[in-house]
Amino acid sequence: MDIRYAKETDMTFWLKLDKHIAEAELRKKIRDRQGYVLLERDNPVGILRYNLFWDNIPFCTMLYITEPFQRKGYGKLLLKHWEKDMSQAGYDMLMTSTQADEPAQHFYRKLGYQDAGGLIINVPKYRQPMEIIFIKEM
Repeated sequence: MDIRYAKETDMTFWLKLDKHIAEAELRKKIRDRQGYVLLERDNPVGILRYNLFWDNIPFCTMLYITEPFQRKGYGKLLLKHWEKDMSQAGYDMLMTSTQADEPAQHFYRKLGYQDAGGLIINVPKYRQPMEIIFIKEM
């Protein structure tokens, strides 16, 4: 098991999993080291990307583990790695979110994230279930 920053060579794998980011934005994430790849025996099996909310709070915007590796602790391992990196960089609070109809909300709560509100988007093109916002003090 290995976790490293995403590289240009990860683009094809990444874009198969992450339908919420444009290729140009992913290139910026790679350049700025705001994406991680989880490898099992040198094969990529998971991704995590983040940005800075209000330009100063790390916000995990995507965490995805491929199907054969889900519910086996890989997501927790990747999230804990990111938390450690953010803590070492001097951040003392983290954020993430998930839709209210997704089971990931239980995953985040189990790992110490607390509900901090929700976001409702009613613009027809972007309509979705409420987005639950989570925070965690480091």
